[in-house]
Amino acid sequence: MLGSIEQGANITDVAQIFERSATTQISFKDKNITSAADLAGKNVGSWGYGNEWELFAGMQKAGVAIGDISLVQQAFDMNAFLSGDIDAAQAMTYNEYAQVLETVNPATGELYQPDDLNVIDWNTEGTAMLQDGIWANADKLATDTDYAATTVKFIKASINGWIYAANNPEEAAGIVTAAGSALPSGHQLWMTNEVSKLIWPSTNGVGLIDEAAWANTVDIAMNTQNETGSTIITAAPPTTAYSNEYVQQALDELTADGVDVMGADWTPITVTLKEGGE
Repeated sequence: MLGSIEQGANITDVAQIFERSATTQISFKDKNITSAADLAGKNVGSWGYGNEWELFAGMQKAGVAIGDISLVQQAFDMNAFLSGDIDAAQAMTYNEYAQVLETVNPATGELYQPDDLNVIDWNTEGTAMLQDGIWANADKLATDTDYAATTVKFIKASINGWIYAANNPEEAAGIVTAAGSALPSGHQLWMTNEVSKLIWPSTNGVGLIDEAAWANTVDIAMNTQNETGSTIITAAPPTTAYSNEYVQQALDELTADGVDVMGADWTPITVTLKEGGE
């Protein structure tokens, strides 16, 4: 989105739903990859399409050049990782990580376990970027009062939806499965639970854009190079790139209605995975 803004899209981040990044790099324990520094000399998978920047930033911070790894174009599944073609694969906490744990380990005849894996968490490494925000048309926000009011309503509805999903994970997973998900209900329950961990507890109120996290994302976007030497953006984005005005109004209205927008007391459930995500 920052790249789109630099190319001329006049849009504004009006609510940052995910407070934490879900992107990780996972490997089997026998590869001895526990940090970005350990990726040197390894076959490292990435989906690309914008998903690679946290990985590249983590490597750059650790002094590992892209030329120091064998970068593998990873498909949107874990087949190459499970077959051994990729040493360290990209995995979202709520999706691909679970796909591995839903697979039978041929050495044991049982499902793979978290203890079989090492996980590089970009939140811990300091190169996490903001994900999954709500964006709006900056021109309309400035000139159309009805559009601005609708934006607040949309944010309120979204926050209420995420609160409901966090408190009713089985029902939320069932709704998605019934709507035609390609992945089974057990996997969807894992996804619901793990996505809620990215939102709750909220530091300042769900959706409020943290200035430090925004600045870190912009810094990575400006200063991390890909395999061609390019960066996402070449200059800082305009001040219209994000605004807390509309999400703050939504939070104030929700709080006045007695809605808990912090989720301090929320706790995740325990999800037992089954083969294939059933």
